[in-house]
Amino acid sequence: MNVPNSGSSSGRSIDTAPVRPLGELIFAGIIVLVGVVGFVAGAGIPVPPSAGVVGPKVFPFIVSGILVVIGLGLVIQLFRGHTGAAEEGEDIDPDVKTDWLTVGKLVGFLAVHIALIVPLGWPVAAAVLFFGAAWSLGAKPWWRNAIIAVVLALILQFVFAGLLGVSLPAGFLLEGVEIFNG
Repeated sequence: MNVPNSGSSSGRSIDTAPVRPLGELIFAGIIVLVGVVGFVAGAGIPVPPSAGVVGPKVFPFIVSGILVVIGLGLVIQLFRGHTGAAEEGEDIDPDVKTDWLTVGKLVGFLAVHIALIVPLGWPVAAAVLFFGAAWSLGAKPWWRNAIIAVVLALILQFVFAGLLGVSLPAGFLLEGVEIFNG
């Protein structure tokens, strides 16, 4: 009778320690940390004398408490061996290398966007960002991307500054147009 080789010279199987899912532990730890930071930040909220039983600290403490409890529960479950199931529906190829050129273009357009907000206004900066992101990700034709970027930037400027009153700098091009100023 043949006994299968178990990988050790003594014939015994090698027991390995259970592998802890490092990524999931880091995620659970971050949730606990955010909850603790919420408690610390909430404790610094000044309470006016006119506050009733439910003051301004109650909601941050409730949210922070929920975060800490959920994070600690996740850590306990992970140490008990209960890990999240791997997603089977993802259609990515793990062997494909990162396209650093595209990442660099996107980061560059984000930097240009930040640099253009003050001198040219939010709509121009946003249009450059939207166009740059579409171009970096390979959308064609370029002229359609430019038109969509400008229209989308103007719509967002109108909604946030004109309707909601959010202070977004309109820039010198739209300075006198009331519907675009917050």
